[in-house]
Amino acid sequence: MAASSEKIEKIARSQKIARSEKISYGITAIASLIGLGDSVYLTVQHLTGRSVRCTIVSGCSAVLSSRYSMIGGLPTAAWGALAYFAAFSCTVLVLSGFRPALAPLRLIAAAMFVTTLWLFYLQAMVIRSFCSYCLLSALSTTLIVGALVVAGRSQNG
Repeated sequence: MAASSEKIEKIARSQKIARSEKISYGITAIASLIGLGDSVYLTVQHLTGRSVRCTIVSGCSAVLSSRYSMIGGLPTAAWGALAYFAAFSCTVLVLSGFRPALAPLRLIAAAMFVTTLWLFYLQAMVIRSFCSYCLLSALSTTLIVGALVVAGRSQNG
């Protein structure tokens, strides 16, 4: 009987999320919401035909009107909004103790990071202009990936 209660306690402890992991997943959730807001704003501006005002850099128009601003008939930002929403949803599930959501969260974050690197390359080398909203999205994705790496290390260590 004692062995089974010890086993149950061990399982319960393994299901709990450590404080450092909670902080990392909290950062992931906040960065996802920032990216979601940024992407939704850009999507709405794109679909309504409104120009986006850049305040930090001056290349928003060049980037957002480039041939790379649409993928499969949808604004690139709309795909970003879907990814950020999925990342946020998975993060909330993980924070709620549903650990199976961690695998899709990691997969989504990896895909987002690869896409971010590609889009950054396009801005720097092909379009030769930068969009401050796109850079905010890149920062959000990088924060998500960084926080997930930290969470993974604290979980394994």
